[in-house]
Amino acid sequence: MNSSHSTRSAFLTGVFFLAALAATPALAHNPVASCKAVGAEKVLCTGGFSDGSAAPGVTLDVISYDEKVLLPGKLSQDSTLEFKKPEQEFYILFDAGPGHVVEIDQSEIAQ
Repeated sequence: MNSSHSTRSAFLTGVFFLAALAATPALAHNPVASCKAVGAEKVLCTGGFSDGSAAPGVTLDVISYDEKVLLPGKLSQDSTLEFKKPEQEFYILFDAGPGHVVEIDQSEIAQ
């Protein structure tokens, strides 16, 4: 086998390998969050991702309808955040980065 044939064969193997990698579909990694009432005064929210992974340290803010942050928060090591229910209307924003945002309106909080 000559050197030119070896080089071409290695090149084609590399091209096929890169093409196979590019053709592999990206795995879905969508954010998921839910909140439930804990008694009359508190709310417990849990966040994570659709692949089952946790989200410790990810931002979960409580925001008023006039866009003021009422409670800036981060999920704990167990991917939860408990807070006192605000007196004014609010929604919860779970923000895991661009394109990975979930909003939960206060009316959607499970009792």
